[in-house]
Amino acid sequence: MNGPVRVVVVGLGWAGREIWLPRLIEHPAFEVTAVVDPAADPALLGVPLLGDIAAITSETVDLAVVAVPNHLHADIAEKLLARGIPVFLEKPVCLTSAEADRLAVAERTGGAVLLAGSAARYRTDVRALYERTAAVGRIRHIDVSWVRARGVPDSGGWFTQARLAGGGALVDLGWHLLDSVAPILGLVGITQVVGTVCDDFVNSAGERAGWRDDSPVPGSGAAGGDVEDTVRGFLVTEDGVSVALRASWASHEARDVTLSKVEGSAGVASLRCTFGFSPNREGGSDLTFTSAGETTLVPLAAERIGAERIGAEYDRQLDELPALLGDSASIHRVVVGLWMEKSEEVPAGLG
Repeated sequence: MNGPVRVVVVGLGWAGREIWLPRLIEHPAFEVTAVVDPAADPALLGVPLLGDIAAITSETVDLAVVAVPNHLHADIAEKLLARGIPVFLEKPVCLTSAEADRLAVAERTGGAVLLAGSAARYRTDVRALYERTAAVGRIRHIDVSWVRARGVPDSGGWFTQARLAGGGALVDLGWHLLDSVAPILGLVGITQVVGTVCDDFVNSAGERAGWRDDSPVPGSGAAGGDVEDTVRGFLVTEDGVSVALRASWASHEARDVTLSKVEGSAGVASLRCTFGFSPNREGGSDLTFTSAGETTLVPLAAERIGAERIGAEYDRQLDELPALLGDSASIHRVVVGLWMEKSEEVPAGLG
């Protein structure tokens, strides 16, 4: 492109309002030309407000950043893609394998690329883990987990309603975990999947998140979440690598911790940190490498984290986004194919 990427933001919920719109306005590679949200106050935006995505055309927009509730993701992205408008879609990209198929058809019909909004792989510590995996030899097993002490989002709101969210901790935290391991696994299929889900905490007011402006006050609101707050899964790739995953919105732990461990024939690389925005987090990030009985600490560059400010990983993702617009082989689509094909097998009532 000869100038900034002309972008429209579709949806001004928390992610659109707090993460994407201010960053896109500030970023020199982008020009925000409009916002689409029927509930938005035009006086507060500073950019033109459109009432419907029908007003977006491929002649006037280079990219649509879509940050609407989960159940609307596939429908809106499908319409835009089929009209030749590239889409950067907040996770989860889709909720069923049927939706994934529809999006693939829309991409081919419109000749426009679909990119996924999942920033964990752009963190400095995660990228350092990728570099260290070169020393583990042939990869045998990967453990990934994101376990919150407390952090059920919007209990009783759309985020915990299966018909609107499509699932609970799996599509929320699990998406980030699987996206972060995708570059390690490479372009490979999954041959075996097994998992369990449970909902011990989702309707407990004391387990709700309290670090976002739109979070309910503890003790207020009604229960009624029908999605899982914890998922445990085990996957095996076609080349024999196993992946164990756990994602929990709440638990009996004292801190919110994210762990990523890559075991290979020559060593083990392990990252301990905390993804997301919770202030109840692990203190910083620790990356270690273990081989032949010796463990060494790998130096990491300092980086602001989500509890202090929405992390630099989002800025870094935007830095690389213009180049990805012409890359129809984006690995994010592989992530969708890896696990969403199994999403419809989750027991009814648990997302």
